[in-house]
Amino acid sequence: MITLDLITKEDLEDFKKELFEKLGKLKFEDQIGGQKKWLKSADVRKLLCISPGTLQTLRINGILRFSKVGNMLFYKNEDITKMLEENLSKTY
Repeated sequence: MITLDLITKEDLEDFKKELFEKLGKLKFEDQIGGQKKWLKSADVRKLLCISPGTLQTLRINGILRFSKVGNMLFYKNEDITKMLEENLSKTY
């Protein structure tokens, strides 16, 4: 006989809380140089001095890769550096 495990809404809420607690405790820092490896959207917007809409456009157009965990978006610092280097102007 097969037994079924039912997952309730409360189980999902508990899992969500636990996941975000663990994410909050993670150190999003690279082992080398102490520079953050992963940045949140607000950090990227502040770093690049861009609006939320501009950041969204970069995501939609595939210019800047991202990872989504729950409702949070994360960006690799190296991808931001790569994007800036690829768009480096040849003239001053």
